[in-house]
Amino acid sequence: MVEQAALTAALTTAWGKQHHNPERLDQIHRATLVGRRHLALPLDEYAGLGGFGRRNDAWLRVAQELGEAAARQALEAAGLAPSDVGHLFFVSTTGLAAPSVDARLVNRLGLPRHVRRTPIFGLGCLGGAAGLARAVDALRANPEEVALLVAVELCSLTLQPDDLSMANVIATGLFGDGAAAVVLAGGARPPPAAPRGQGSDAPREPRHARPRVIASRSIFYPDTERVMGWDVVDTGFKPILSGQVPEVVAANLGGDVDQFLAAHGLARGDIDRWIAHTGGPKVLEAVRSALGLEDAALARSWASLRAVGNLSSASVLFVLADELEAAEALPGELGLLAAMGPGFATELLLLRW
Repeated sequence: MVEQAALTAALTTAWGKQHHNPERLDQIHRATLVGRRHLALPLDEYAGLGGFGRRNDAWLRVAQELGEAAARQALEAAGLAPSDVGHLFFVSTTGLAAPSVDARLVNRLGLPRHVRRTPIFGLGCLGGAAGLARAVDALRANPEEVALLVAVELCSLTLQPDDLSMANVIATGLFGDGAAAVVLAGGARPPPAAPRGQGSDAPREPRHARPRVIASRSIFYPDTERVMGWDVVDTGFKPILSGQVPEVVAANLGGDVDQFLAAHGLARGDIDRWIAHTGGPKVLEAVRSALGLEDAALARSWASLRAVGNLSSASVLFVLADELEAAEALPGELGLLAAMGPGFATELLLLRW
């Protein structure tokens, strides 16, 4: 974990001869409201990474390590073993590999040889929510099986050291590194008899209720390809980060949510828990305004942004984990999980505890 001030200072030193206004860099980083971030590597190793090949090699190595750790933790918390997994979804937009990382996780985790693998690339901040929705789709067709979703984003390894564009400067202050994993079970699968590592006669720790995914919806906004994403250049991934992101959210999210909820006989007032991707201060404010929410409704998203930054696809899963860990939801309460990302597009999931 590295404090934002230390990261800003390191970039100020690296860009000192090119950037004519280092105070502006500090202002931009402060405006993200990010307090600290995890990095894939020790801070002093980034200067020696060189070109895209070395950075991608680092991504591949660390993505496997973090992906395996997140998956094992999630399976243990669910009371399941790697041998129980029938579907593996892997989400990332910060590196490339073939075989994809999910194949390597099969070996590292000891997953079944017949596991169905789905690598998902290119959805950026949308990926965690979309991965959840696709996993649910698979389980509706196979209700006795288990799906494992793993999202790993190492945004620091996409740094463009010679790019002083506003998009790159903002990205260096907003995006962090992290991994998250979610275990989902089909509706026909009985719960584990006991937590892993405990016999059937061992005392059971209280298990908080976990939500069910009732429905999901994907919304694509035509002709918005340049709102957010990457330009793939000789040096790797160059960020596309338009100032239009909050505008697109503000113009579309309210109506999209209303239509989605109405299809299930619901309205905004029926939602008890709001789980929103931590896109940044302007994006979160656009979400709050578009949905007419009180400030407290997105408190966990704001807290996650300050604590670890924007983790791209993993962000909304971090917010979901914080919601589950708090264990405040009552049986029957409804939640809406939402994320936006390259396309430009929105993914919505309706949850019931």
